[in-house]
Amino acid sequence: MGAALFRLDRKDSLMPPSDISLSGNASIKGFFYAGLLGNMYFPGRKSRLNYEISFSQRVLNFWGINYDSCLVRPAVFYTRWNVKAAAYYDYQILKGFYLGAAVDFSYNSAVRIDDVSYLDGQKRAYTLTGLGLSLQYDTRDFIKTPTRGMNFMLRQMIYPEFMGNAGRTLWRTTFTANYYQRLWAGAVLAFDLYAEINSENAPWALREEAGGQYRLRGYYRGRYMDNNLASFQVELRQKLFWRVGVAVFGGLGSVFPSFKEWRADQLLFTAGLGLRFEFKHNVNLRVDYGFGRGTSGFVLSLGESF
Repeated sequence: MGAALFRLDRKDSLMPPSDISLSGNASIKGFFYAGLLGNMYFPGRKSRLNYEISFSQRVLNFWGINYDSCLVRPAVFYTRWNVKAAAYYDYQILKGFYLGAAVDFSYNSAVRIDDVSYLDGQKRAYTLTGLGLSLQYDTRDFIKTPTRGMNFMLRQMIYPEFMGNAGRTLWRTTFTANYYQRLWAGAVLAFDLYAEINSENAPWALREEAGGQYRLRGYYRGRYMDNNLASFQVELRQKLFWRVGVAVFGGLGSVFPSFKEWRADQLLFTAGLGLRFEFKHNVNLRVDYGFGRGTSGFVLSLGESF
């Protein structure tokens, strides 16, 4: 992995630097991933662009496409191909307030699966293209590694029927609320409230997965899957010496079919510890170890989880 910081306007030293990161990895079991992502600030400090391009082949455990199936079914193997390209453009309309436009393309295919019945009759491959609008209030000092400020964002995506193969028009609503508070020297307390709500009975390629590198860390990504996801987490980050820091985090979340069908026993908890190494100014190499309900695991990534 690698990262770079740069400025499109070198005369404006007060503008946050743009960032770009490239990462890739592979395993002897057939997994490989290549991804490019970043944040670009344009001259004048009125607009910015967040983007991601990635391609992966992952050989994964699979339990099903809804929480109840994931709870009772034994794991089978499947190989998932994923191609993703997304861009989010924001324009500042008032101090701290941004109006945004988004485009999101993805291709997901279960190219090999031990038991196709785990897809509950859905297609093995989906191509989806979405267009969206967002409203955001953002006072963070630096997106990649915030130390102060807040971020509230509401985004609505529409996936038109003619721009994919789902056979119908789909939608996705995303809500994010973050708050960052400096405490004593080198310490930051960070909060994250997040929800992603999809169309009823969404295709498996658009469904939410517990786990991964951002939320409910420590869960195998896809161990629990369903239409929607909601989570809350808090993290204390402490810089120790030179470029080294640590973190401790905890949180709750769940995946569920709809708000009417949400149950308390679907709630998942997570907690863990992390190590930080600032290999470039304001860009951390992050190693987290999280654990939850009958699970634990490591996360290696660039930048903070939120």
